[in-house]
Amino acid sequence: MANYKNIKGFSIQYLDSDPPNPIEGQIWFNSTSGTFKGAEAGGVAAGTWSSGGNLNTAGYYRAYNGTQTASMVVGGEPGTLTAVEQYDGSSWSEMTENGTAKAQAGGAGIATAGLFFGGKTPANDALTQTEYWNGSAWTEQNDLNAGRHALGGCGTTYNAAFAVGGYNGSSNFDNSEIFNGTSWTEVGDLNTASAYLSVFGTTTAAIRAGSASGSLNQVESWNGTSWTETTEMNQGRYGAGASGISTDGLFFGGIEPTQSSKTESWNGSAWTELNDMGTARYGVAGTMSSSSATLATGGFTPVTTATEEWTVPEVVINTLTTS
Repeated sequence: MANYKNIKGFSIQYLDSDPPNPIEGQIWFNSTSGTFKGAEAGGVAAGTWSSGGNLNTAGYYRAYNGTQTASMVVGGEPGTLTAVEQYDGSSWSEMTENGTAKAQAGGAGIATAGLFFGGKTPANDALTQTEYWNGSAWTEQNDLNAGRHALGGCGTTYNAAFAVGGYNGSSNFDNSEIFNGTSWTEVGDLNTASAYLSVFGTTTAAIRAGSASGSLNQVESWNGTSWTETTEMNQGRYGAGASGISTDGLFFGGIEPTQSSKTESWNGSAWTELNDMGTARYGVAGTMSSSSATLATGGFTPVTTATEEWTVPEVVINTLTTS
């Protein structure tokens, strides 16, 4: 007769506390709580937010790039800020300021090779400016074809950056542009002109979600050539943070109509509500990394220095019952 050890490869243990690194499928008896417990697969549905290191300078609508352990934020409001900061996985450090004070710009790339583009000046002038960060210094690159702020930016490398939508001071944009390391090229337009939108993915496969105009929960998918409307979010909002790829993304915070703590994941076809952020806010910065490890940085709650880290566990511990 098959027993549990033969099926799962180990026997049920008798422990006075839960094991620190349980294996999926492992079952044990916790003598302290007097309960049987088991480890099941984790995944994005079990993801949670926890506190990270605070920014040195509070700000919102900051351009961003990088990963959870090596991220960068540039400019932002109020003001407009000239502050540039870099995250090492636990704390933020001030870096060399970029050439032009700006807010509501787009970002792409990594913390040692990043691109930042568009945005607005303290006088609310829409910018075409593009700046490249090599890890120690800033260099101006060829301008966007259309100046705008409140745009969406994404791309895991600086030489494949995506600028989407935005606002030029009088109207919203449906314009999309791709940077190839040298210059910007206009590509397929959004179906709906949008500002204060969020974008995640790459120049060949991306998702645009939310907008300050039209339907707040509208979502469009980019296939490298054109945009197509797809499944709407559960809760429409704008000014949110985002990260991930076109089939595995995360969308968090924003305005709906007040600042939100909501988090939703995208699996390529549907949206799922997940655990909320600890602090509701809009104008929050994300990262270019996967949906399993990102940051929510800064934002307006009012204006804050708070950083939260999103973590997805490989396994979760559950108390076993007879029901």
